Amino acid sequence: MATSTPPSWPSNNNPSGESPAESTTWDVELLRVLVSRTGTQVDAQWAIHPQLKQDLLPAEWKEVTDLMAKVTDIVGSRFSEVLSHVEPDPPGHA
Repeated sequence: MATSTPPSWPSNNNPSGESPAESTTWDVELLRVLVSRTGTQVDAQWAIHPQLKQDLLPAEWKEVTDLMAKVTDIVGSRFSEVLSHVEPDPPGHA
């Protein structure tokens, strides 16, 4: 599922020059698309941040669901297409 994480700064300083206590900036992952494969099988999944899901109206949630189904179909199909043009690893000895 999507996550939120606190900012990660080097221990001595950060890019903005502010200390972590002075800044309220967080990296938030609102949406994630994950494509994985096992052999020739390709799987595409998506996730949305739980708070964002709660904030959406039912019609908006349906629209997001429909759009993300299309995204995962496109990404998964493209990944499968590229994978089909890659030569398999030659057998070897370990």
